[in-house]
Amino acid sequence: MAHQPAAAESGAVVGLKLLLPLLFLCASLPALAEETRTVVDDAGRRVEVPLRIERIVSLAPNATEMVFALELGERLVGVTNQCDYPPAAQAKPKVGDVINPSLERIIALKPDLVLGSTAGNRRETVEALERAGLPLYGIHAPSLPEIFSSMRRLAELLEAPAGLERAARLEARLAALKEQVSSAPRPRVLFVIWLEPLVTAGADTFLSDLLAYAGAESVTAGLTEHWPRLSLETLVESDPDYLVFAYSHSLEARFRELAARPPWQTLRAVREKRVVWLDEAALRPGPRIVDVVEELARALHPETFSRKEAAQK
Repeated sequence: MAHQPAAAESGAVVGLKLLLPLLFLCASLPALAEETRTVVDDAGRRVEVPLRIERIVSLAPNATEMVFALELGERLVGVTNQCDYPPAAQAKPKVGDVINPSLERIIALKPDLVLGSTAGNRRETVEALERAGLPLYGIHAPSLPEIFSSMRRLAELLEAPAGLERAARLEARLAALKEQVSSAPRPRVLFVIWLEPLVTAGADTFLSDLLAYAGAESVTAGLTEHWPRLSLETLVESDPDYLVFAYSHSLEARFRELAARPPWQTLRAVREKRVVWLDEAALRPGPRIVDVVEELARALHPETFSRKEAAQK
């Protein structure tokens, strides 16, 4: 009995001697690299991402809205200060502004993927993320159809088949709206993005596309610059049938001041009170854009919608 502890100790020593070389061998092996795949983003960049993407940082409000529309909001671990929709986005950790996000905050969140926008994020941000070794997937949506193409590609990237169905439903609804107003007269419209200086939407922009789908003719559709500045003389010469804004309290307050004096008070749209204030989602190329198209189409063509709704009763 007195020799049993010694025997046990001897066995433990022998076991430890056998285990140590094995531990040393495991420690000397290189760490297994996480499996990845290469995808192409909307900007044509090749991006290496993990096979399974669980942690996402979004650097653009429209990208944030797309992720939530794909029912993957729980994967968002960080967003910008401007990502305020849906309400659940406001509770996410913030990484700074769209124009100048904090690289340190992004890195600290350990994302598998960073989502950006070619419309809002700067080249410097892209380069900083690349130097840090973080995969950045860029979303590019210059037209309404491309918004839903981007949603489908994002759904495939994040393995969200329900998102493909959501994009298809939105596309079908948009096509139905376009068809509904196709035979109605097309009023001439100026979309005002900013008042001082006067900034509007030119050709080949999603806002110009928005007007077309709502059954309007943009008075600046012939301008090749995406976001041209207009002189007050050009404004008076164009004399649009409607003025369209994306609502903000400060913008509305300033417009009321300007509309009370020349040259704004001389415009047909001001005299006849044909000013449309759209939801602020109008400025985001995301899934809510269909709601905005319907909102504008109803404002420009109320009789068309009245007839349809009367026929459905």
